[in-house]
Amino acid sequence: MPPQEKVIEHQQQQQSDDGLKMDNTIAGYTNKAFVGEENHNCGEKKSEKGLNETSTLPVNPGGSFEFDDLFPHIGAFGYYQIFLFLMMIPFAFFVAWVYFTQIFITLVPENHWCWVPELENLTVEERIALAIPMDGEVLNRCSMYDVNYTEIIQKGVKSADPSWKTIRCRSGWEYNTTEVPYSTIATENDWVCDNAALPSTAQSIFFCGAILGGLVFGWIADRWGRIPALVGTNLVGFIGGMATTMCASFWTFAACRFLVGMAFDNCFTMMYILVLEYVGPKWRTFVANMSIAIFFTFAASILPWIALWTANWKMLCYITSAPLALAILTPWIVPESARWLVSQGQFDKSIGILRKFERFNRRTVDPKVYDSFRANCIKIQQEEECGKNYTVLDLFKTPRLRKITIILILLWMAISLVFDGHVRNVGTLGLDIFLTFTIASATEFPADTFLTFVLDLWGRRWLACGSMVISGIFSLLATVVPLGIPSATLAILGRFAINISYNIGLQYAAELLPTVVRAQGVALIHIMGYVASIVAPFVVYLANIDLSLPLLILGVLGILGGILALFLPETLDQELPQTLQDGENFGVDQKIWDFPCIKKSEPEKPALQRSTSTRSSIRASIRGEIRSSMLNRGSIRSRKSITMPENLAV
Repeated sequence: MPPQEKVIEHQQQQQSDDGLKMDNTIAGYTNKAFVGEENHNCGEKKSEKGLNETSTLPVNPGGSFEFDDLFPHIGAFGYYQIFLFLMMIPFAFFVAWVYFTQIFITLVPENHWCWVPELENLTVEERIALAIPMDGEVLNRCSMYDVNYTEIIQKGVKSADPSWKTIRCRSGWEYNTTEVPYSTIATENDWVCDNAALPSTAQSIFFCGAILGGLVFGWIADRWGRIPALVGTNLVGFIGGMATTMCASFWTFAACRFLVGMAFDNCFTMMYILVLEYVGPKWRTFVANMSIAIFFTFAASILPWIALWTANWKMLCYITSAPLALAILTPWIVPESARWLVSQGQFDKSIGILRKFERFNRRTVDPKVYDSFRANCIKIQQEEECGKNYTVLDLFKTPRLRKITIILILLWMAISLVFDGHVRNVGTLGLDIFLTFTIASATEFPADTFLTFVLDLWGRRWLACGSMVISGIFSLLATVVPLGIPSATLAILGRFAINISYNIGLQYAAELLPTVVRAQGVALIHIMGYVASIVAPFVVYLANIDLSLPLLILGVLGILGGILALFLPETLDQELPQTLQDGENFGVDQKIWDFPCIKKSEPEKPALQRSTSTRSSIRASIRGEIRSSMLNRGSIRSRKSITMPENLAV
């Protein structure tokens, strides 16, 4: 699912400083060589000031004492982390329901036809035989015969004459309730025929809201904290969802869906970030993947059956929206991000939270450990005041980095469009939409599990390429087999493959982009994915013209996107780029046919081994990184302290 993890200038500057200082130390250069005499002198003054202020605090003699260095002391995945992991369950449900509920409140049965009031006393079969023209073997959904039905009935006519004149439906429609056994806002307002595009338009407006919500709540998360952003985004989703039940027109419905879109996917991602920040690096892969694979998948899979059980679109909105209000209890249950508190200089509050973890996990931590952590935080905060500001535009200033960035944007747009297209195309596969949606949603679990085992063996590039191409092939095959079980099976296999691609996409981007602009670059790519998702509902709408068109387009996009992935460098077992120059030079010695599993083994350097050991930590943090630079900042600092040769550690 979707992930995503938006940033503000202050945190972007902090990331830039981390990348610069790491590169300068390892390469043996001074800050002066990179940021100029003025900044260099500023750094010296600040360092002297900081030294005087913190000289009485014990400092880790082996080097910088990073956030992740605390986990061996407070517990990497103790009772409190398990509690927080379980607290992800309601928020995973919220994001699944925010994302998918609109599908089931705007369903329109495949079979619908003009309503003729004069024939209301006849049976359905008699009404159809007398009033509805045929398009081959299919009922015409939008036309009826233009005759005097009262006179026709008096004459005892039982079936229509195909030579009769036809007109567009003039009194509304009636629907086959065996396909969708409840009325929806689309059927109540007759969003069919000339208005059939309205549900797709509303879904696109939903993604416009997601873009704004990501920017707004990302800013709130970095300005006022993760908990206020988490509560705010869920309350906006609650208001939008509950207000949807009162909509009587398309534009009021669209406005409410815009509000609900603002909650996607922040209503889960903020909690996702918090939990990942509080578990040790070795457990982040498990927490990151299993929270999606189990909680999100289960929530999506039961949604169709909630819709069937309620058999009322308004009640479905109540059930899926009201629980979001429970987020108001979060400040009393979930701790604020200790990393964020550190970034704001609130070291004592951060340490107070860590002491709570210590108590719940039944650990005893030497006070000197917290003193070392506080001293290092103060030192880093002072050093970061003299960094250079970078913007996302720096990604486009050099030819190779520009090419990589453009390919990443196009690749993620293709992945987003294909993924969302498959999600919304389940209604055109010729089977029961409720069962098909459940099976398709359940593919998230094996996809996440499979990826956990193979991503660090097979690499990113060929796995992204292969999964997208396979998705495209299955989608194309689904267009040439009979409608029903054969086409649905192939389309679901295509959905399984694109699930794999989706989970690779943003991680790949975060590993390829340089540290100094990583969060900004990933945020840009994520937003462009939303832009592509705006188009997805209209791709699915093409099924009204030809049932095979959506899968045909999704198949072609999948194959093209997979081919694009081959033009990116492989990041497996590579030191991640820190500076813009690193990004420009990254992978220059790689060839397009290089494959991690078959390349010649080489003796690993100690630094590389340590970098590889933190790969799962970075990988597990990517979904959160698109919403916040702080988690990335903490990961980079930890990586810096781990990957630097010990004789260079400061």
